[in-house]
Amino acid sequence: MKKNNIYIISLVVFALAVTGIVYNYNRKEQLKENQTYPLLSRKATAADDEEWKKTQQSAKDLMAAVKADATDIKSALKLAALYIQEARETGNHQYYDPAAMQQVNKVLSIDATNFNALVFKSLVYLSQHHFAEGLATARQAQQINPSNAYVYGLMVDGHVEMGSYDSAVMYADKMVSIRPDLTSYSRISYLREIFGDYPGAIAAMKMAVEAGGKGDEHTEWTRVQLGSLYEKTADYKSAQDIYQVALTVRPEYAYALAGMARLALASGDYRKAISYYEKADSMITDNSIKEELVDAYKAAGETKKAEAVCNQVIEALLKDSKPETDDESVGHYSDRELAYAYLKVNQPKKALEHAMLEYNRRPDNIDVNETVAWVLYNMGEYAKAAPYIDAALKTNSKNPLLLSRAGLIYYKSGNIHKARPILQQASASNAYVEQHLKTETSTAMQRM
Repeated sequence: MKKNNIYIISLVVFALAVTGIVYNYNRKEQLKENQTYPLLSRKATAADDEEWKKTQQSAKDLMAAVKADATDIKSALKLAALYIQEARETGNHQYYDPAAMQQVNKVLSIDATNFNALVFKSLVYLSQHHFAEGLATARQAQQINPSNAYVYGLMVDGHVEMGSYDSAVMYADKMVSIRPDLTSYSRISYLREIFGDYPGAIAAMKMAVEAGGKGDEHTEWTRVQLGSLYEKTADYKSAQDIYQVALTVRPEYAYALAGMARLALASGDYRKAISYYEKADSMITDNSIKEELVDAYKAAGETKKAEAVCNQVIEALLKDSKPETDDESVGHYSDRELAYAYLKVNQPKKALEHAMLEYNRRPDNIDVNETVAWVLYNMGEYAKAAPYIDAALKTNSKNPLLLSRAGLIYYKSGNIHKARPILQQASASNAYVEQHLKTETSTAMQRM
């Protein structure tokens, strides 16, 4: 066969291959664009309340509207907002985040500078733990409407997660100056907690709760955060009162049930804690509740149940995590959560692999540094853990779990000078930490 014929055939084969690739890509994109997301059934008693019936009807009406008119931006944005809220209500972010992103992208394909669409896009990114992308999108939205308070809240969240805490404070001040409300006060509270000011955090979170509507999901979520602050300061009576209010105005609210479970753990009533956790788990899809249930099973000596649930968590997190891609509908980055889950099933090498994946994305975040440090501690790499725990303490956080871990890391790495005051502070707080951690802390203090 002549060389020029071979060359021509090669070009034809190449052209066909490219055509096939383009065709398959366009086909996938078309299928993704046309995919529909009907609402999924809610769990337990949430499937019977009136609010759910209204939500279902709204979803049907909005889906019909966007199907009838692909340029109906208003309906598309309302549908995106509904999906985002449903993700909050049910915990099923894996399903509803892509649903919301689909509607957002439709709007942005029509109007690339649509402020509300960019806000929703940032929200979904942050929900998926794509923090850098969420922050970048929030910046785009802020440039379009610099007078909107909510977009500054997204910038606060993005900066916190990326470890830029001073910038987060600046934007929180901007947000609250524009609109002092539940969303701004709660962010002020979170930042005060990060910087070790629990009295200030509690005061701001009280203001956030008072600014919300009693029984509303956002308000009760905020109320639960207030209860958590009381837990961390060992004011268990106030925490219990808070959770009971939440359960009165929003019966069987999963996060309030989980709060009651933690209080039961703190009192040593493991059976009661397990009962609360199992009830919370039946109400919502949330791996963090399952992970706390694992701890309760372990505390009660039910190691087989603990391992089974932990393996379920790992499987769910892996399913919901995907490699970085240019597809905006990818699942959550769950590597920090996976690191702790693998520790619970005694796979520290796997835990370190995922902890470092998260660290490489956001090396300045204090929680991520704590995770890496604690994984290394569990591997016996105490000296290697020390620089990471240094970074985790850079904001002067008083979180009792962080202080306990930090004190042990310094103790085991031979830095008694640093270990002693931190362990003393952790013990003096009287806040609940797992029994094995409390025992290690007590032993270290006796030997110093």
